[in-house]
Amino acid sequence: MVTLTPARSRAALFALALGGFGIGTTEFATMGLLPEIAADLGVSIPTAGNAITAYALGVVVGAPTLAALGARLDRRRLLLLLMAAFTVGNVLSAFAPTMGWLVLARFLAGLPHGAFFGVGAVLGTAVVGPERRGRAVAAMMAGLTVACAVGVPLTAIVGHAVGWRWAFVGVGALGLLTLAALSAWAPSLPSVPGTTVRTELAALRNRRLWIAFGAGAVGFGGMFAVYSYVKPLLTEVTGLSVGLVPLVLALYGIGMTVGTLVGGRLADRSVLGTVVGGMVATIVVLVAIALVGASPVPAVLALVLLGVTSQVLGLSLQTRLMDVSPSAPSLGAALCHSALNLGNATGAFVGGLVIAGGFGYLAPAWVGAGLTAVGLVVVLVFGRGSVPVPVPSAAAGAEDRARDLTPQLSAR
Repeated sequence: MVTLTPARSRAALFALALGGFGIGTTEFATMGLLPEIAADLGVSIPTAGNAITAYALGVVVGAPTLAALGARLDRRRLLLLLMAAFTVGNVLSAFAPTMGWLVLARFLAGLPHGAFFGVGAVLGTAVVGPERRGRAVAAMMAGLTVACAVGVPLTAIVGHAVGWRWAFVGVGALGLLTLAALSAWAPSLPSVPGTTVRTELAALRNRRLWIAFGAGAVGFGGMFAVYSYVKPLLTEVTGLSVGLVPLVLALYGIGMTVGTLVGGRLADRSVLGTVVGGMVATIVVLVAIALVGASPVPAVLALVLLGVTSQVLGLSLQTRLMDVSPSAPSLGAALCHSALNLGNATGAFVGGLVIAGGFGYLAPAWVGAGLTAVGLVVVLVFGRGSVPVPVPSAAAGAEDRARDLTPQLSAR
C-alpha cells in the first residue's frame, strides 16, 4: 500500500475512472454509429460492424501482450503510455478515409484497453490498500459503466447531428483529459523488483488463472447474447418505439453503475462468493427476460437488473483474476478484459445463430442463461479453493516497495 492524503487518493481514483469513462465510451459508441459509418464510407451496415469486431480483437490481443511487455515499467508511466496510444487510435479512427483504415484504427484503439484496466487496478489497489481492492477496481470500472449511461448516448447524438467522426474526436479529447489527470494525480509505483516479461508470462502456467479466464469468457457471454440484439428485442418483441431505445440503454447503464459499486463492496467480503452469486443472479435475470420480454415494464426492469448483475459478475471476475495471479496482478486483471471480450464475441455469435435459425429475439436470453450456467459449473467444479501464494521474491518485493514508496509519495 502507498501512503497518500485522502484528497490525493480520491483524485488518483478519479483519474483512473476518467480513463475508464473514455474507454467505455469508445467501446460501445460504434454500435450506435454503424448507420452513419456505413453511409459515409459506402459499405453495408454488417461490413461496418467489422469495426466492432476489430476493437474487440485489439482488446484480446493487447491486454496480455502490453501488460507483459510493460512489466518493468513504473505503473504510472505505463498508464500514461497506454492512454496516449488509446488517444492516437481514436484520432486515427476519426480521420480514417476507408473502411479498411477504420478497421485498423479500431484494432489499434482496442490494444491498450485491457492493459489500462489491469495496470490501473494494481495502482488503485496500492492507493487504497489490498483490503479495499474491490472498491478500487469498482472506482475505475464505474467510469466504464457511466460511459454506457452518458457517454454512449452523447456520441450517438453527436454522430447523428454532425457526423460520426466528431464522436471519435470527442473520445480523443477525453484521452487527453485523462493524460492530464494521470500526470497530475496518479502516484509513481515502480514494478516489483526482478519483474520481467518472462516472469509475467510465467504466470500463464497458473492453472487457476485459466480456470477463471475460461469461466469469465463463457459465463459473461450470457449478457452479451442479449445485449448484442437489445434494439430489435425492444422494438420487435417488447413493442417499444425506436425513440425509447436510447432511454432504455441509459437505464441499463445506470444499472451497470449500481452493479459496479455494489460488486466492489461484495468482492471485498468474498471474491469467489461474489463471482458465484453474480453468475446465479445473471442466470435468473436472463430467464426472466426470456419469460417477460414481451411486456414493456417487466422487460425494461429485467434489462436494468441485467446491467446490475452483469457488472457484479464482471468486477468480481477481474478481482479473482488478480487474486489467482499474485506474482503478475497486472496481467491477471488485463486478462479479465480479454475474457470479457471473448464473451462478447461468443454471446453475440451464438445469439445470432438462434435468431437466424428462426427462434426469435427472446431465444438469445435462453442461450445466455445456458452460457452463464456453464461458466458457473466451471467455477464450482474447478475454480474453488484458496488463491495461490506469491513467490517469495515477488511478495517480498511488493512489501518492500510499499514501505519504500511512502517517503517518495509524501514528497510528490
